[in-house]
Amino acid sequence: MTIRYVWARVPSLLLFIACIAASSRATAAPGSYSPYVDDTTPRRVYWGDTHLHTSWSVDAAVLGRTTLTPDTAYRFARGEQVTATNGMQVKLKEPLDFLVISDHAEYLGLMQQINRQDPLLMETSQGARWHGMFQEGQDSIRKALFEILMGLAQPDKIGSTELRRKTWEQVTANADQYNEPGVFTAFIGYEWTSSMNNADNMHRNVIFRDSARLADKMLPFTAQDSQDPEALWGFLERYTQATGGQVMAIPHNGNLSNGMMFSDKRVDVSAFDRSYAQRRARWEPLYEVTQIKGDGESHPLLSPNDEFANYENWDLGNLAGERKEPWMLRYEYARSALKLGLAHEKKLGVNPFRFGMIGSTDSHTGLATAAEDNFWGKFSKYEPGNDRLTPSVLPPAKDPELNVLGWQSVASGYAAVWATDNTREAIFDAMQRKEVFATTGPRISVRFFGGFEYKADDALRPDYARVGYSRGVPMGGDLGNAPANRSPRFLVAANKDPFGANLDRIQIVKGWLDSDGELHENVYNVAVSDERPVVDNVVEPVGDTVDVSTASYANSIGEPQLLTRWIDPDFNPAQHAFYYARVLEIPTPRWTAYDAKYASTDVVQGIPMKTQERAYTSPIWYSPAEQSTR
Repeated sequence: MTIRYVWARVPSLLLFIACIAASSRATAAPGSYSPYVDDTTPRRVYWGDTHLHTSWSVDAAVLGRTTLTPDTAYRFARGEQVTATNGMQVKLKEPLDFLVISDHAEYLGLMQQINRQDPLLMETSQGARWHGMFQEGQDSIRKALFEILMGLAQPDKIGSTELRRKTWEQVTANADQYNEPGVFTAFIGYEWTSSMNNADNMHRNVIFRDSARLADKMLPFTAQDSQDPEALWGFLERYTQATGGQVMAIPHNGNLSNGMMFSDKRVDVSAFDRSYAQRRARWEPLYEVTQIKGDGESHPLLSPNDEFANYENWDLGNLAGERKEPWMLRYEYARSALKLGLAHEKKLGVNPFRFGMIGSTDSHTGLATAAEDNFWGKFSKYEPGNDRLTPSVLPPAKDPELNVLGWQSVASGYAAVWATDNTREAIFDAMQRKEVFATTGPRISVRFFGGFEYKADDALRPDYARVGYSRGVPMGGDLGNAPANRSPRFLVAANKDPFGANLDRIQIVKGWLDSDGELHENVYNVAVSDERPVVDNVVEPVGDTVDVSTASYANSIGEPQLLTRWIDPDFNPAQHAFYYARVLEIPTPRWTAYDAKYASTDVVQGIPMKTQERAYTSPIWYSPAEQSTR
């Protein structure tokens, strides 16, 4: 080919190249071929524990004899094998994605300070006195411990701001050290441990979105500062205003509050007003519905038509064993509180109980374990290898009939979060929008969407989540006024724990407020395994493959996945309502069965050896437009 021939064709070649480039630009302009470019919808669920105590909590170190430090707790949660307080090796089946070490803010780190003769502690008269008592012998030690434990909700007897600041900066530095964006999220947090009226549980866990740079600017607000939740909210507001950071509080164990957690009165017994409702909804977007000290979804006396409401209920008294009266239950359980919130919204225009639901452990061992076959107890003195089926897990009650026995501890639970990434920011933001759910331990994966346009086969689509977001709202969301002659439609899909039990069923729990101001609830069986028929909303039990003697079961019943679209058959567009999904596993061995097998002991009469674990999604609310002032 000659040079003249090539140059003669340059204009044609340039024109050809230009046409290709123009064509390429024309097809690329609308966007990438990849459907995932710029997609900001959450695609993965992240698993964590927002409520773990270490030896830096006074009660964990004193009552529970826990020796594990925050360092060990973080390493364990990340999947490392560690040595427990009882000397055994322990490891999670799967690492967690995030963790909040929520040691009590009251006398945070005190036992470590006493043991190492911290100079700042020894400069205080009370600190030096307690240290001296620890050197004098067992009688003085017991007296010192009694003073410390009884003073947790009293004014700080040490009173050293410098000591508190030093300890808090160690807490925040520990969390920053183990926080690895994209791999493992370590949140900064603590527990505010309010106990009203002789131990009515009003505890909250405080969780920061921020790093130590911001969290260090204010010391934790403690129950020694005030036991009133409104005072805690005031602190949270001051923190955000002073630092520009973000923080939330998560209540837990309303079942031990003797009617105070979701009371319709403030601490000073005055009635709610709109401001109170706004502040509570703002600062407490979540509720810890299940943990070691009992499951708090509902109660048989509150939900007599719910065959699964009697699950791991602690319902005898408060933390001190003060007897509970039946009327108190209404103000202690999540489902009842969600219903009460509808009534408050109708009256005030704001729902103070518009919360999502998570689980966590409240373990005081430094070990975030919630699996039935890997349960290490509430306190370290009740770790495996000890006789933990009969001892009391709380201080003895005044009435022996109210003692909580060791076998009543619940191997529960975990927080599951649908987030865009494993970072403090992404997980915290998902918690704020309530796109979270609780499990009693298994890693059951659940998605729940509500809208008015879902089609019958949308739940069968492989991209059902994309459809869920595009035509409605996820769990934690709000539905406004319904189109004419249109009932809400819900997409719900659940997958079994990859290493666990098959699923029995999916239920949708509805609560609503009628035109007369009366509150109602119903539980619908919407997806059932093994092709069992649902007749008048009743379905036969799934069966039982548990062998207690070997602490084993078989996945020969149930299904690995359940999904459906469900339409509310009883919808009234004028009524305020909420909906959440409850997913049940097939029966499996309870941790007590695994204990009996490990110790080669006989099954103790009256102690349950089986369980039927579950997951609870955050609700989706429906509010007629004229009241939609959330």
